[in-house]
Amino acid sequence: MEIRVDLERIKRDILTLAKIGRRESDRGIYRMAFTDADIQGKRWLTQQIEQADLIASTDGAMNISGELSGTTDAPRVLVGSHIDTVPCAGALDGTLGVVVGLECLRTLRETGFQPDRTLELIAFSDEEGRFGGMFGSQAVCGQLNPQSLETTTDMNGVLLRDELGRHGHDALSALDAARVPESIAAYIELHIEQGPVLDRTKKAVGVVDEITGLFTWAVTLRGEANHAGTTPMEMRNDAFMGLADFAHEIPRILEENGSDRSRTTIGKAQILPGATNTVPGLVEFSLDVRDTSEAVLEELGTAFRKALSAIARRRNLMFEFAQKSYLRPVACHDAIVQLLMDQASKLELDHLRMPSGAAHDAQIMGSMVPVGMIFVPSKNGQSHSPAEWTAWSDIEAGANLMLQTLVQLSSATN
Repeated sequence: MEIRVDLERIKRDILTLAKIGRRESDRGIYRMAFTDADIQGKRWLTQQIEQADLIASTDGAMNISGELSGTTDAPRVLVGSHIDTVPCAGALDGTLGVVVGLECLRTLRETGFQPDRTLELIAFSDEEGRFGGMFGSQAVCGQLNPQSLETTTDMNGVLLRDELGRHGHDALSALDAARVPESIAAYIELHIEQGPVLDRTKKAVGVVDEITGLFTWAVTLRGEANHAGTTPMEMRNDAFMGLADFAHEIPRILEENGSDRSRTTIGKAQILPGATNTVPGLVEFSLDVRDTSEAVLEELGTAFRKALSAIARRRNLMFEFAQKSYLRPVACHDAIVQLLMDQASKLELDHLRMPSGAAHDAQIMGSMVPVGMIFVPSKNGQSHSPAEWTAWSDIEAGANLMLQTLVQLSSATN
């Protein structure tokens, strides 16, 4: 179909939604999950869905949906992302996928297009992690349980059930948001890359083939605190030196046990007792490890454990770790990847097949249904800050790719 999105409407929606939760002091957006600003954003989205003459609804996880009804009862196609943000966020992370999904359905509705399959926009709740992350997509995939809904808190100790109750919503209703897998033909998501690859290679869009898996550890190296002046170097059990040794081992381990899609980061470290004249007796640090292969992740975990154990023995330290999180990698569906590549070529878009190094709702949905993802460039690779931005021309390119792909996916013969 020779139809195109209306970029001016996309601009209007992005800039309007960016005002909800914005602080003038730092120009950041504070629309964290289930805050008053987030609820205001959900109301705004519902209004836009209704004004577009689409069917609006809210499920038990407070996911917002808008439907363009199909002519058959064939499994539907979902398109979306999230509108909640991290603190001091930019205007596009998550939001762009929802706004583009809305524009695609709005455009199809206006042109009188009749899809075989129902097309559903969905804005998932709490992707960013105020209460753990991926809440809405986990609810749709039936991955929640009553205990977690009753006991989960944010970093300030606020209970999820209390925050939802504040808005007149029962947390246990999220269990009712679970969908039957056979009712969904595919889920597709447009997102900013949140990295520098597309921007540096001057590509208009990226077609995601795999979404990275990851594990995070909290690691402790315990030595012996002692006087910095009176303890000879060869008699020290310096916990920080153990961390330094390990940090230098990371490139070797990635080269020997990882792949070109492996990433490892020590993003946080604490040295105790933390005095300038004391040999560190304790170091606590985080380890974030990512790859698109579950087998590679397992091999990296083994290699990191062996390296830490060897360093601890050599430095006369105690070593322990706790796994704080684990997400399995997910491959995007081959047929959807190929469809996106073909449509990008038809639209004469300069595109790149690439992995996603960040987790997304598509990762959760991919555990249940076929998924696909479109990336658009992030200026200078920046995200999770007010500096986050994507050129309007790239947004338009990604949106038109999404539109043409939805047209194809909406056919009951696909």
